[in-house]
Amino acid sequence: MPSFRFVDLFAGIGGFHATLGAVNGGSLAMASEIDAHAAAIYAQNWDQAPQGDIIPLTEDVMAVPHHDVLSAGFPCQPFSKSGFQRGINEARGTLFFNILRILQERKPAVVMLENVRNLAGPRHRETWATIVRLMQEAGYKVSTQPTVFSPHFLPPELGGRPQIRDRVFIMATYVGDPDRARKLSPSEPLVPRAAVGNWNPDDWDIFKTPIGPEQRPLVQPDHEVERVEDYRLSEADSYVIDVWADFVERLRRKGVSKLPGFPIWADEFAHLDALEIDEGTPAWKADFLRKNATFYTEHHDVIDAWLHAHGNLRELPASRRKLEWQAQSTEDLRETVMHLRPSGLRAKRPTYLPALVAITQTSILGSRGRRISPREAARLQGLPDWFGFDGQRDALTYKQLGNGVNVGAANFMLRTHVERDAKLIEETSPAALDAILSAPLNPDEALGEPTRLTRAA
Repeated sequence: MPSFRFVDLFAGIGGFHATLGAVNGGSLAMASEIDAHAAAIYAQNWDQAPQGDIIPLTEDVMAVPHHDVLSAGFPCQPFSKSGFQRGINEARGTLFFNILRILQERKPAVVMLENVRNLAGPRHRETWATIVRLMQEAGYKVSTQPTVFSPHFLPPELGGRPQIRDRVFIMATYVGDPDRARKLSPSEPLVPRAAVGNWNPDDWDIFKTPIGPEQRPLVQPDHEVERVEDYRLSEADSYVIDVWADFVERLRRKGVSKLPGFPIWADEFAHLDALEIDEGTPAWKADFLRKNATFYTEHHDVIDAWLHAHGNLRELPASRRKLEWQAQSTEDLRETVMHLRPSGLRAKRPTYLPALVAITQTSILGSRGRRISPREAARLQGLPDWFGFDGQRDALTYKQLGNGVNVGAANFMLRTHVERDAKLIEETSPAALDAILSAPLNPDEALGEPTRLTRAA
């Protein structure tokens, strides 16, 4: 018999399901997901079709059944830097109150919520304080300080992944009385935003470090990538990289071992003695202009020859005439991981990758001349290679993965929380406590084979 029941709200494609069901042995009581495409992938992999919009499921009647653990990656747009940041005052932000009503009525023993890091930012202090206060009033012990964590802080043996993905985790335990909840609520985060144990995140190597149940590196050999030509760079993008690769090569040949860490703006190259900065220019921009002028003045012989060789960059759009070098001593641009951004071409060492996002801004593998594949993106989120996206456009897959929760990070938060609050959880759900503490430390061990879970009886 299943040891505990969980609900999966704002479920996406099932990152929390992987953690609570496949890894820790829970049984799905109900899932809710409003996006039809994500719900279809959830059903395809977990053999349970999510119900739709949470609002009628909690406001018309309480359709959410009794359960032991509640998980929810509730909508992040109200708090995201890419949105208007209206927080709990925006309509979508009020979906937290639907979660709150479930807590008030069903009283699950453990709550695990996830959101973007910006929820813990200075613009949302009031929102954060409101969330904490309301959960305490509902009888939940919850830290008054946000827990921010990223999967690249976890070593591979704990399910870590080479992805900088800072997320806020709100972990709570039901203790009954609001006064008791306030008294027991700690004033520090569950874990620090730091590497776990002796792990050094700089030891990640996306081409070498084995991860996942299959113990393969994140990056697939090209011959294993389905439709690999679909991920090759366009002629225009390849040209941008060729131009800037030549820039790096010329400076290396001159003996420049350390490229600037500030953004290089080719359109702003000028000799220091001729630099003019308009009155009213923001201080940060004026600083970059001076740094670019200093850099150009020191290396103008190499830079002028490079500009001449490439037609003064006339073939490049303005956003491609900028380089953000964050690859430290890497010799060749083509050995880096790149992103073509509105702020320019950004280059990083091939250790860990930036966060997957819901828009198509996938990482470029310079040595492969292509973007990361959907399978590689799924690996970044801790999903095993048997997890499928059958019959779906890649753009939707990238979007769903960008919106998802990382399995390793979620599992680490869950286990750490349950270990800390074991005595309290034993009061309300000893079965969930035993199941979670007896699960493998590395979620990859439990995700080696497809795990199909159906609705609890």
